[in-house]
Amino acid sequence: MAEALAQYERHLRFERNRSPNTVRAYLGDLRAYFGPASDNAAARAVLGSVTIADLRGWLSEMTSEGASRATLARRASGMKTFFDWALRGGLAEHDPTVRLATPKLRKALPHVLRQDQAEQALVPVTEHPDRPAQLRDQLVLELLYGTGMRVGELCGLDIDDVDQARRLATVLGKGDKQRVVPFGAKAAEALSAWLQGGRPALAGPRSGAALLLGARGGRLDQRTARRVVHARVAKEPDLPDLGPHGLRHSAATHLLEGGADLRVVQEILGHSSLATTQIYTHVSVERIRKVHEQAHPRG
Repeated sequence: MAEALAQYERHLRFERNRSPNTVRAYLGDLRAYFGPASDNAAARAVLGSVTIADLRGWLSEMTSEGASRATLARRASGMKTFFDWALRGGLAEHDPTVRLATPKLRKALPHVLRQDQAEQALVPVTEHPDRPAQLRDQLVLELLYGTGMRVGELCGLDIDDVDQARRLATVLGKGDKQRVVPFGAKAAEALSAWLQGGRPALAGPRSGAALLLGARGGRLDQRTARRVVHARVAKEPDLPDLGPHGLRHSAATHLLEGGADLRVVQEILGHSSLATTQIYTHVSVERIRKVHEQAHPRG
């Protein structure tokens, strides 16, 4: 079974282009369910013994232990993907997941800042404004909100990925898909300040081409970026607690409220499906009301 899972990991990484987090989650679920087995013959025996009743019992047990619907949906989906692969590769003779229902997820509206709250959160810190870490933190905030990029995409940026003159950043997103996103004047100012007065002070042998650096000179870690956002928002009174994804949600919402086309927002965010982007229309009711007033004869 260990060899079968190693093959499956290569399939997910190199054929399906799944993200490291997705691969880790899928394999963790499978290892927890199947446990060890010594060879492919043992793997076939193990897989051949799995029934839909077993899988339903597994999901039911997790439900009783308090697992969320999102966790249950991911694990059911992971099982379906794995057995489909195992059946096509000859490791399984039947697929017990064919009639396995995937729990439906409730679509929750994302937490977002109002436009005035976003402005409040992004006001530069006046205490020690020239410290490298503060210059970096300001750039983290400006780019996350200014472009709507994911925190992993932000931390993965190299210096050459950013075109200062044209205010464009080349981002490597999910599935290794590349896209170009614009950023505004405030982000450009923060970028210039970081490159001139911040990055040179932290750069070292471990820096390479990374745009954003940690305290020891290596590429900025995603956990550090998340702490930066939470800490800055926590300093402002009456702001909801949110992280990098909250700034991404806010950016998308404010683009739509400003009149941006939904497909343009989809391209900026790097969504593969327009349906994913449409969740932001639910938090732009004010814009819908204004358009109705202007366009409807009885508005």
